Amino acid sequence: MQPNELRQKLQGVISFPVTPFRKDLSLDLDGLRRNLRSLLQHPICAVVAAAGTGELYSLSDVEHLAVVTTTVEEVNGRVPVIAGAGFNPPIATELARQAATAGADGILAFPPYYPSPDDDGLIAYYRGIADATRLGLLIYSRDWFNPSPAVVEKLAQQIPNLIAWKDGQADVRRYQMIRQRVGDRLHWVGGAGDDMVPGYYSIGIRTYTSSIANVAPKLSLRLHELASAGKSEELTPLMNELVIPLYALRARRKGYEVSAMKAMMDMIGLAGGPVRPPLVDLRADEVETLRAMTEKWRPWL
Repeated sequence: MQPNELRQKLQGVISFPVTPFRKDLSLDLDGLRRNLRSLLQHPICAVVAAAGTGELYSLSDVEHLAVVTTTVEEVNGRVPVIAGAGFNPPIATELARQAATAGADGILAFPPYYPSPDDDGLIAYYRGIADATRLGLLIYSRDWFNPSPAVVEKLAQQIPNLIAWKDGQADVRRYQMIRQRVGDRLHWVGGAGDDMVPGYYSIGIRTYTSSIANVAPKLSLRLHELASAGKSEELTPLMNELVIPLYALRARRKGYEVSAMKAMMDMIGLAGGPVRPPLVDLRADEVETLRAMTEKWRPWL
């Protein structure tokens, strides 16, 4: 898929599937296939394999390839498949290359392992990932990587196949400044979570990445539909009753954004399984809290 074709398809809800593990923490690729079959019954616009919710940083290169290959096979061209890549220059470029060979349609670039390097070094890092394939590149701004509008502009100028920017900071003020500086050179994606849909859509964004789509793609799509139409009187109750309580639980410990979704998937008959270290699974009392929450979600499951 050509970069501009991928960009045009990124309209609506992008799903970030988990990578299911068995109890011994080995890959559960059969579970991944079952999850994708359930997900693809709904009109999401793209799937991202082996990314943040998919525990990219816990996967070996062999496992990364297996997850991407399985996803490409199961999706079978119905929507674009984007693969995560990161760590450092040689690993990131190798992950990008093998994902392209496996049939991925785009690459989502994570920040390098080295925190807060010089801007020129960052630009070289992302340019190296972009040069590894002919695929469209999306950059994911998250954790310590929170660049200024000027740096984002330089990245857009120096990387021709950079097509989109995924915000993971939930800083709407800064995101507005970045978008004002760069304009329509990039496609802008709300990437900090389903709970940020009202904020993102209030500034004109119409694409967001959803981890909730792992369990309730109907709800993810409804949030997009209502926010796009400015129907806050219908959107706000869904946020208050379903989304915000879940995100409050997810905020209790680092990594719970993955652990909670996996636990919820197990509860509804999908394949979640445990998380790999350094992430931790929910405590027993938190599992029960989540179970009570899940009952309220039944109309959307």
